[in-house]
Amino acid sequence: MTVNELFEKISRAQHCTVFTGAGVSTLSGIPDFRGKDGLYTKSDGADFVDAEKMFDIEYFQHDPSLYYKAAASLIYNLDERKPSVVHTALAELQRRGLVQAVITQNIDLLHTKAGSANVIEIHGSPEVHYCLRCAGVRMPFAEAAAVVQSGDLPACPHCGRVLKPAITFFGEALPIHAMREAMNEAQQSDLMLVLGTSLTVYPAASIPQYTVRQGGEIIIVNNVPTPLDNIAVFRFDDLQDVFEKIVNDCLST
Repeated sequence: MTVNELFEKISRAQHCTVFTGAGVSTLSGIPDFRGKDGLYTKSDGADFVDAEKMFDIEYFQHDPSLYYKAAASLIYNLDERKPSVVHTALAELQRRGLVQAVITQNIDLLHTKAGSANVIEIHGSPEVHYCLRCAGVRMPFAEAAAVVQSGDLPACPHCGRVLKPAITFFGEALPIHAMREAMNEAQQSDLMLVLGTSLTVYPAASIPQYTVRQGGEIIIVNNVPTPLDNIAVFRFDDLQDVFEKIVNDCLST
């Protein structure tokens, strides 16, 4: 299959959804998790981040500064992170009515920043920060980011406890509403594009299988093998190459 044929397949689909992982944002300078230079595969260096601890709820409750120190450059400097060609192309496909929803494992807000609508964030979002003790306390992302970039930690105005982002940490359940929305979209889809994800983190990685079980097709674009490669109708390796061709050869005409 060529990229032009891929675009034709997207254009003919009755209900096309997209499922994205961290690999989509590497083009924006955000490291992925399990790729060659991912957060989980690096073991040393000045920029080493212990992601297992960074996103662990028990570590956060014990010492939230560990998360905020590591996340300061990865999450809270998003003004410096620009949507990649993948993000912008997906937003344009949605504007043209060719993609109905973007289901993402990412927590970087770049799909929304690029202009995508109906973005389902199944691992939560830093868009809101809340107090684990005081009900009703909420701080928006922009305010929390300003605090983090100043070197402080966002705190509850009532009890002083450090606020937690509404990201799903290890040890927490995925957002029920988002998962239901994602499964519903997947079941309606006759085509799902699976982009930049290793499909190894469950239950999120099960989402494309809902499409296949309902008779739909999946196409995978990822730079490492995935467990679902054998049921994909086609597979590409290079996200940037595929989406640059979609933009230059398909969306520009």
